Amino acid sequence: MANNGDGKGPRGAAVNSPEQRVWAALDNFRIELPSWGFANTGTRFGKFIQSAAATSLEEKFSDAAQVNALTGAAPSVALHVLWDTPGGAKDVSRIRELEARYGVLAGSINPNLFQDAEYKFGSICNPDAGVRKQALDHILQSVEIGKLLGDRDISLWIADGSNYPGTQSISRRIGWMQDVFAATHAALGTNQRMLIEYKPFEPAFYHTDIADWGMALELSRNAGPKARVLVDTGHHYQAQNIEQIVAWLLRLNMLGGFHFNDRKYADDDLTLGSIDPYQVFRIFSTIFAESNTQAVSGIAYMIDQSHNLKGKMEAMVQTVVAAQELYAKAALVDQAQLAGLQDSCQLVEAEECFRGAFWEDVRPMLRAWRQARGIPADPLKALREGGYVERITADRKQRNASSVSTYA
Repeated sequence: MANNGDGKGPRGAAVNSPEQRVWAALDNFRIELPSWGFANTGTRFGKFIQSAAATSLEEKFSDAAQVNALTGAAPSVALHVLWDTPGGAKDVSRIRELEARYGVLAGSINPNLFQDAEYKFGSICNPDAGVRKQALDHILQSVEIGKLLGDRDISLWIADGSNYPGTQSISRRIGWMQDVFAATHAALGTNQRMLIEYKPFEPAFYHTDIADWGMALELSRNAGPKARVLVDTGHHYQAQNIEQIVAWLLRLNMLGGFHFNDRKYADDDLTLGSIDPYQVFRIFSTIFAESNTQAVSGIAYMIDQSHNLKGKMEAMVQTVVAAQELYAKAALVDQAQLAGLQDSCQLVEAEECFRGAFWEDVRPMLRAWRQARGIPADPLKALREGGYVERITADRKQRNASSVSTYA
């Protein structure tokens, strides 16, 4: 089969061969980069400045374009409304210029409902109706920015909750959320969606208003048909079966997308697959098992990481490469064979069919795919040798040095 960049496999590959499945999977795999992943952001204790960190939206687009050029899989960058578009809709023309200049598009729009001092006791769940209106107005502004940019997804993470029993009405706060999400849904454009994220704890530790996928699911259903659930792989209790959650959301056609990272304890913002690559493989395999259904067609793959120890460019390239490798491994699972083994309860054979794909070294296939697509065979090596990090370090060092280190 000719290698002509049309999504087909390598020259000479048999129909539906492992190589063909991997190449087709890689051709269709896209993962969105977070603008905040290129900037200096704080930890729970302070802000540790990196000389190469992006200091403007233009620099974030430049960094994202470099990652996309090296990996061939990251053509969009998620925007954080408060940090990236302080001028609101007035910033749209500027973003259009950056898209044209750097060849990457603005992606999902992320409102900020946790930073303002008014949100001390919550944003959309705040007992103060005026604060709830402030939060809703910010969300609606985010929807409008998304409309003007032609972006599909509005990603909603609600940091609201409480730390002490009896200090807030959990029930009334549910109603306030429903009202805000209904108003948000009503404002969505024809091609827009709202993705509702969940998190079991932090910053609230007694109760978080959207603590698990069931709450996010019910809130999405209540909001309307353009609402879906967003799964952040760092937002779960220890040992929780995330692929089971994914399977349920796929069956219900309610899986909107992912925020990918990794964690040892809780939302540690670690590089994808650095702690448990088998989990990411299991998630991707669950999606491939449902690949013939409409539920998988709209899944948004997004990265949500901000590194303070690793270099930001290196960590982002490393994450995209890891995502490609694990996605390729999942594509190797013979789903028809696996289904037969599952149905006949051949436990050992089924498990070996499944985990055999995980242990396969797909890196040679990825190198061949990259070379055929005009992408560096080793993206990390190309980043190190290309001089980009050295150039941006020299250019941004003084601006970053003048940044004030503040608590996160």
